[in-house]
Amino acid sequence: MDAFTFVNHIGHWLLYYGFARHLPASASPGGVVWRSIRYWASRPLFVFCGRNVNIEHGAVFSRHGVSIGSNSGIGISAFVGDGTSIGSNVMMGPEVLIYTCNHNTSCVDIPMIQQGYTSVAPVTVEDDVWIGARVIILPGVTIGSGSVLGAGSVISRNVPPGAVVVGNPARIVRIRYQSNAAPQSSTVDSASS
Repeated sequence: MDAFTFVNHIGHWLLYYGFARHLPASASPGGVVWRSIRYWASRPLFVFCGRNVNIEHGAVFSRHGVSIGSNSGIGISAFVGDGTSIGSNVMMGPEVLIYTCNHNTSCVDIPMIQQGYTSVAPVTVEDDVWIGARVIILPGVTIGSGSVLGAGSVISRNVPPGAVVVGNPARIVRIRYQSNAAPQSSTVDSASS
């Protein structure tokens, strides 16, 4: 990274986190203006940032390897961890948490606070996904295209394409692509994690 690129990146980081992140939500009066400023300030901070992306008020995202596709958004006060890949046409509710690492807890003779963190296990959210309010997605998970994650769900395993999942732990209640299918009551993809 050359000096100009580095300075530009730091400038956009300061502009987003020091100013734009605190502007009112997109649904408030003047929302188109606030949304445009946040988009302009945050766009260079992503590995890839598509068109018509909505970064909402209070959103926090890692500066390491996050990408977001066109027509997608990061919800109000959401957190998106390192290496997360968000596809196109993804809707995200408020206060969603996407974690890509965790605390080390393997040594019982060392306090957990001194053990550091696990390696990053990126999360992938494929295209056309709806993530409801306060969903928690844990490290290493892939969310299949066309899925719906119900509000408050805790996603600890991969979600197949078209699945509607709810609960803690998340369980599949139906598959959107199956016509007239009876609701399923299984846990989310226990074999793939």
